[in-house]
Amino acid sequence: MPRKLLLPYKSVFSHSRVPRGLYDSLAMNAARSGYRVFSANSTAACTELAKRITERLGAELGKSVVYQETNGETRVEIKESVRGQDVFIIQTIPRDVNTAVMELLIMAYALKTSCARNIIGVIPYFPYSKQSKMRKRGSIVCKLLASMLAKAGLTHIITMDLHQKEIQGFFSFPVDNLRASPFLLQYIQEEIPDYRNAVIVAKSPDAAKRAQSYAERLRLGLAVIHGEAQCTEQDMDDGRHSPPTVKNTTVHTGLELPLMMAKEKPPITVVGDVGGRIAIIVDDIIDDVESFVAAAEILKERGAYKIFVMATHGLLSADAPRLIEESSVDEVVVTNTVPHEVQKLQCPKIKTVDISLILSEAIRRIHNGESMAYLFRNITMDD
Repeated sequence: MPRKLLLPYKSVFSHSRVPRGLYDSLAMNAARSGYRVFSANSTAACTELAKRITERLGAELGKSVVYQETNGETRVEIKESVRGQDVFIIQTIPRDVNTAVMELLIMAYALKTSCARNIIGVIPYFPYSKQSKMRKRGSIVCKLLASMLAKAGLTHIITMDLHQKEIQGFFSFPVDNLRASPFLLQYIQEEIPDYRNAVIVAKSPDAAKRAQSYAERLRLGLAVIHGEAQCTEQDMDDGRHSPPTVKNTTVHTGLELPLMMAKEKPPITVVGDVGGRIAIIVDDIIDDVESFVAAAEILKERGAYKIFVMATHGLLSADAPRLIEESSVDEVVVTNTVPHEVQKLQCPKIKTVDISLILSEAIRRIHNGESMAYLFRNITMDD
């Protein structure tokens, strides 16, 4: 007795016999409709996060080859079928940012031409996020990158702690901006025994909202470092005062622009009491650490007896490990959104918090069409 197909094929084959081979083929395709996870970088440091995520998902890392040819061009080869599947590309950003971007773009386009159903980029640290505003005569590079990713074939992005939340508006497809604060808060509660005697510090007024969010959830005090070093001569002569004030310049009669007062930063002060307490500086990115080191020195002078620095993305560029090791900072805690194993070898003060759990759960929920609201519970906009 031939078997009949259930909906949605019932209306098509309700009055005719269904070939057994066709039924088996449809059943096989239904069973194979799943997802695949690929790593867009083949180096060991960058695939570490991808392996952690796939282990939590109980899946295997997709088979692909990513390498640089002798002339410097990036080549990507997909070694298995992805037709009709949801494909997640995990790309961590190493020091060679531009190569990582090209690897992501080329892999996305390769999957698009291989007929993947959806292509979701898992980019824990989104590159060029600091260039999201127009400065001087520059450009908004982050907007350009968003357009390039859409053109390459990405249909969705999972990222974490964007430098500016408004960056989500640059994309023409959905962006899930996850938060690392629950993991960092858990670290504070579990790894700092006397954290109740701590105060959350913002190293600048710009970071005050994030620090306030941490302080409120930990029921701790808040301090803000106000004031910075003066602008260098190079910054003052970069053309921001153009057009130049030339005496013989022809100006329209009657046009009198008000005189703009030069912005003058006050001397560095600490708003809040840190004497005899643990100071925990929070931010989203640690790249050049000079400002964190300077903040630590100020806090030490004000009486803080232990200083922690916590951030989501530990870029730790240039001589950051050496500067941290020689500074008053007792510990730097970052997540593994960016590979920094080399820096940890150079500086034992650097500690890592694993965030693969939330990324793997986001992948599972997106593939199953479940709500993402659970991942944002008790998360404020200021995180």
